[in-house]
Formats: sequence, C-alpha cells, structure tokens
Amino acid sequence: MGIWSCLGKNVDEVRQSLYDGKSGIGIDQDRLDYGYRSGLTGIVERPKLKGLLDRRIRTGMSEEAEYAYMASREAFQMAGIDDEYLLANEVGGIFGNDSSASAVVEAARLMAEKHDSALLGSGLIFQGMNSTVNMNMSTIFHLRGVNFSVSAACASGSHSIGLAYLLIKQGLQDVILCGGAQEVNKYAMSSFDALNTFSVRMDEPTKASRPFDRDRDGLVPSGGAAALVLEDYDHATARGATILGEVCGYGFSSNGGGISQPSDDGSYIAMKRAMEDAGVKAEDIDYINAHATSTAQGDANEAKALARLFTGQRAYISSTKSMTGHECWMAGASEVVYSLIMMHNNFVAPNINLENPDEYAAPLNLTAKTIDTPVNTVLSNSFGFGGTNSALVIKKEVTK
Repeated sequence: MGIWSCLGKNVDEVRQSLYDGKSGIGIDQDRLDYGYRSGLTGIVERPKLKGLLDRRIRTGMSEEAEYAYMASREAFQMAGIDDEYLLANEVGGIFGNDSSASAVVEAARLMAEKHDSALLGSGLIFQGMNSTVNMNMSTIFHLRGVNFSVSAACASGSHSIGLAYLLIKQGLQDVILCGGAQEVNKYAMSSFDALNTFSVRMDEPTKASRPFDRDRDGLVPSGGAAALVLEDYDHATARGATILGEVCGYGFSSNGGGISQPSDDGSYIAMKRAMEDAGVKAEDIDYINAHATSTAQGDANEAKALARLFTGQRAYISSTKSMTGHECWMAGASEVVYSLIMMHNNFVAPNINLENPDEYAAPLNLTAKTIDTPVNTVLSNSFGFGGTNSALVIKKEVTK
C-alpha cells in the first residue's frame, strides 16, 4: 500500500498522524481570494517529480496523477514489485477518479484569451480526462492488464478495490494496482462550495471536520492519493510477497432517489452484502471506518444504518475524515489504507472533534480517542452523490 495525503507523504508519516489524532486541515487563502465561502481544506503537499520522471511524462500528468504516482511507487516498493517485474508480467490498473477540473479550466481560459487551440499544448488533454490517473500509471509503470477508471463520486476509490477484487477472484488477473486520487486545487471544489456544504469554522481549522457531532456545520474538502497492490493469494505466496491483509468482502447498492439524497437503506444493503460476501457477522467486526463526512444528512443516514447492524456490538466506529476532511474520489481507497495501518499497529484511530454525538450517533460505539487494541477485521464504508454505495471487508489474517 501507498499513501500521499494531508496526514503525511508515506505510510509511516500517516501512521503517526492517525495514532496522534493529528488533523491535516488548514486554510487556503487562494480559495477565499477566488470567491469561496470557505477556505478550509486538507493541506496536501505537491510532490517534486523532477528527477523522478522525465519532462515528457510530467507534462501529461494532472495534479491527482502526481499524487497517485507517489502512492503507487510506495505500494509497488512495499509489494516487492520493481520495473523488471512490471516489464515481464501483466499487471492491471484500476483507479477511482471522478473529475479533473484544473486542466479543463486552464484549457478554457487559454482558448478564451488566445482563440488559438495550437497554444494549448499536448499535456492538457491527458491531464483533463477522467481517466488521467489510469493513463499515466499505465504508461509510467508499464501496466498491460485491465486499465480503466471508476467514476462513482465519493465511492470511486472503494469501488476500484471492489472491482479489482472481483477480477482477481474470477481468475482474470493475478495482480492489479488500484486506488483513488483527488486534486486539491481551488478549481476542483468551487461548485461544492456553492452548495453550502462546506464548514465555515475557519477560526479553528483543525476542529472544523466533526463527523457525527451535533455541532458540525459541514464537511471539509481534501485530497491526495492512495494505492494498493491486490494480488491472487497463490500468486503472492509463490513470489514470496509479504501479505498485509485480505479483501474478503465487497458490497454495493444504489439508492435510486434524489441525486444528493443519502439513504440509510442503501447504506445498510451495501454493508450487509459485503459482510455476507466475507462470511462475517456483526460480532466479528473489530472496527468500522465510517464514511461520515460531517454533514447532517449524510452522517444521520449512515448512523441509522450502522445502528441497525451494530447496536450492542463491540466494533469500534470512527470517521478518519475528522482528521483528513473528505478526500472525495480517493477516500474509499485511503480509508482502506488507514484501516490497514491500524491493523498492523494494533490501534483504532479517533473520531476527533466528537464532543456531542447527535441523536442518531448516540447509540453507536464511537471512539473520540485513540484505542490500543488488536484489529483483525474491518468494515470500510463509502457513499457518494447519485446514490452509489460501496462497502469492503478487510481481514488481517488470510483465509487459506
């Protein structure tokens, strides 16, 4: 696995932030100057790729593709997969990415000013496509297997893992690089800001994201990239790979209602299907990484669904979005990485800023502080606009 986020630029840095309950949220003055109501965002450092990739490749890389490269590079290194292996073997790539705004805005600006398409150059087309991450990862890492992007709003990263799992389970691929990526520039989120969905608690940025808390006032946007190398068990053991865990359940559903309307039924169905696919019951789950973004409707509907399955159960529940903000298209993948980090370091990360759980969250076993405890089975939830729902069950111990 690999990660590049507002909590850190690699797995080790992110592990420490998760354990310490350290927020990665701050103020972006450019957003306020541009006309946003809220300047709050996850603060994600742009990687320095000069010296790592040649200029011709860098020209076609969007911001999110840059993040994805760094996360994928770490994931492949951890998996013991080098350039020689990638050239000799078929490896697939599936990433969640639902927009690439910056390049589209820049191309439109240049055309409006210059009225000459020749001045756009060749890079903007590859930066502006929704498939920008897959195209770039396939080119850089010589991926010759399955190659497409999942465009499913804030469930994109989770669905990418679920689809990779299904393809490997069906014997169609041995190894797939999967994950999610999200740009963090001022162009990416202005339309969301227009919906009044963002917190404006700018006097205390690190306290702005408050999933399940009665006093929340909206979500905080964020981004970066997360990558995982999924592999067939026999294939992994044959080459001596170190296995971090097993994807053993994938559940999905669609709400079939309003385009921005969450549903407790839809959430419940996705979770239930993932657990049935994994062959686990509520009492088997040690930790639930909730989707909860810090919006009243979204948090309430997920809390209702969680209560139907987990009231009275021992599973700890937290939303790491309290620290990261909402990482949007990457969130479903990054939260699996965060959960794996907890598994391998025996702790549950806190739902920071949880001071007064709302009426729907009150029955849940939410943790506002870091808990030192073994974590062997995780349920990770991701829900998105358009009613798309995804849930994954991950186990530390592999079922042979």
